[in-house]
Amino acid sequence: MSETPKTWHYGLVAKWWAEFNQDGPEIAYFQKYVERGQPALDVACGTGRLLIPYLQAGLDVDGCDVSPDMIALCCEKAEREGLTPTLFVQPMHELDPPRTYRTIFVCGGFGLGSSREQDLQALGRFYENLEPGGTLVLDNESPYSGSYPWASWRGAERAGLPRPREPLDQAERRRGSDGADYALESRLLDLDPLEQFATYEMRAAMWHDGELVKEEEHSLRINFYFKNELLLMLERAGFTDIVVHGDHREEAPTRDSDFVAFVATKPIRRRSPSRP
Repeated sequence: MSETPKTWHYGLVAKWWAEFNQDGPEIAYFQKYVERGQPALDVACGTGRLLIPYLQAGLDVDGCDVSPDMIALCCEKAEREGLTPTLFVQPMHELDPPRTYRTIFVCGGFGLGSSREQDLQALGRFYENLEPGGTLVLDNESPYSGSYPWASWRGAERAGLPRPREPLDQAERRRGSDGADYALESRLLDLDPLEQFATYEMRAAMWHDGELVKEEEHSLRINFYFKNELLLMLERAGFTDIVVHGDHREEAPTRDSDFVAFVATKPIRRRSPSRP
């Protein structure tokens, strides 16, 4: 069995996601495709930011994630809403769901914690678990987006990595529903422009009544992909009729788009390899 991708979506970080990561334009964007083709699978569903609103809208959606902590929190949130979704823990490159789907979607999870080989395998698993004529919707943050360290692709900038840690007790705190205060602090450890990936460190802490009661540290590798690269990968996996959108709008991307989304179809019949 191949190595399970290592992410930072555990413990306090998972709790932060459940408490504070609850909206965004992605929700409406992906929902359109779920409405057009059910059942659907939310890959890297996390704590249910997209999944739970879709279930509340009466859509037939399952969820999976590599993190058991995220799945457990998603289950708790669903139960509070009177929902009983099918949830399971699986890395996307080993995807083996209980049924096939008309739509599989991946919001913000592709290339996190995995190797590039595993990412190729994941596209193959998406293809195999879609019904013929089904749709894959996958987004990817552009390597040059505002939240990524584009300047550190240059040698002079990389030479200064990693930069010193910021004191965690000085980070912005947010009050959770349990009355505790939470804070996150991340920093870039390394960036490899040749292999197109970066390694980040994430630290999380929780306070009760001003007293630090828990602190955690996690790391995450992020693989960087460019638009044309992902198009080739999707075609290699067998997808056809690929449409590309920018920034979670059904519009063509531009060079200023921070996110690029791919809408790809599994053909009714797989095309035979072309002969020379």
